[in-house]
Order: sequence, then structure tokens, then C-alpha cells
Amino acid sequence: MTRPSQHESADDLLTRLGLLAAQARAGAELQHARVELAEALQHEMLPVSLPALPGLRSAACYSPARHGLEIGGDWYDGFATPDGALGFSIGDVQGHDVEAAAFMGQIRIALRAVAAFAPDPGEALAQANDLLLSMRHELFATCSFIRFDPTTWVLESARAGHVPAIWATVDGRYGVSADEGGLPLGMLPGSKYPVTRRHLSTAGAYVLVTDGVVEGPKFPIEAGLERVARVVAAKAGADAAELAAAVMEVADCTGHQDDSAVLVLCHDPPPVLPG
Repeated sequence: MTRPSQHESADDLLTRLGLLAAQARAGAELQHARVELAEALQHEMLPVSLPALPGLRSAACYSPARHGLEIGGDWYDGFATPDGALGFSIGDVQGHDVEAAAFMGQIRIALRAVAAFAPDPGEALAQANDLLLSMRHELFATCSFIRFDPTTWVLESARAGHVPAIWATVDGRYGVSADEGGLPLGMLPGSKYPVTRRHLSTAGAYVLVTDGVVEGPKFPIEAGLERVARVVAAKAGADAAELAAAVMEVADCTGHQDDSAVLVLCHDPPPVLPG
């Protein structure tokens, strides 16, 4: 912006101010349109419902950012695999706006595609990572992917730089599952993702969140995880949707600016087989 000349008339100055105001308004309208598009993409790409099986119930919550510029990065998903297991994912794309929302959709599709043939969640994340890198994106994403086998009652999990899961059982035990993980998706070819296996021997809940739930200005992630763990412990036997809503309330305590997502699995003890 140049400084007005001493010889510039009042009319000229008003004209220039009008042009600057129009440019600012056009820029604001463009940004508003991008935010609306990101919101629409986010809404359409999140699943309408999540799968369930006898003895396993799932629910999720999504909360948009406190201001529109930060929307577009978080997602959750759930689907059945060809062998009868259930796969669930949650993640957070670096960056926001339309590009992040579109990349989020590509990750969801990639995970669904490779999970149909991958032997475990770690291999699914590894294949999805290489597939995303082949598209030459500049974005990356943290992600957790879990697989529930209804025949063995085993929960397999792997994470790509994502927030740890939280678990609790109805007998009062609970904790944060800081299992070993790998790099975020889209960063390094050939990345490996260790798999943790849990036999769900006691009824309880297993909860996945994005960092918007547990971290905010002047609110460290350790404090957020501990608060979520206490909520899950208190409601381990509750309805899955009720528990998801209670966990999402923690985000209001953190003063988060980012969007946030919660994915809850509530499980019974393994069924007693005849003989």
C-alpha cells in the first residue's frame, strides 16, 4: 500500500479506500467460501453410522473448530472387513481448509482398500502410507487403526504418530495405552507400524481421540489424557454414544482451537462357547 500524496484530493482518497475495502471484502468472501466447502466435505466424508456386532458397540462424536479457519483435518471411520472383522480408524491431517478435508477423504479410502487384504493394522497403515506418498501430497496425517476380531475377541491396534488410546474396564481398571507407534502417514516411504494385541477378557471401553480433545492453549496433552481416562473409567459400562459425548466435553475444558473427534468402542466380555 502506497502512502497518499499530499496533492491527492479527498475524492481520490475516498476512491482508493473504496477499492481497498472491496478487495478486502472479496478476500473475506473467498475465505468464507473455502470454509463452507471444507465444512461440506467434512460432513459428507464422515460416516453416517458405525458398524457393530453382538457384544461390541461403537459411537463417535465430531466437534468443529472454534473458528472456521481450522476445519477440515479430523476424521473417524468404521467398516467391516471381508473376513468378518471390524476396522476402525481415527486421525488428524496436518493443516486445514479444503486441501486437508480432501486429503482426509483419500486416507479413509486408502485404509478401507488396503485393510481388506492386510493381515493386521500395522500392515494396513504401512500400505496406506506408501499409497499416499505415491500421490505426491505435501500433507501428512496422524492416525490410529484398530481391528476387532469377533471370533477371538482380540483387539489389534497400530498408530501412526497419533494420540494414545484410553481404555477402562467395568471392574475399575483404566489407563492410557502409550503403545509404540510409527511416523505419521505421508512422511517416509517404507515406514513400519508395530501392532499391539489385547484380549478383551473383561467388559469395558476402548476410546480413541484426536488432539483437539485433549490439548489446548496452556492445557498439556498429559492433563487432557488423564481427564479423559477418568471419564472413561467412570462410564466404562455406559452406552457408547453417552460415553462419546462425555469424552467430547473434555475438549471444552482445554479451550481447543482445532476441530476434534472421539471414537468409542464398548465391549462385553467374550461369549462363553459351548464345551
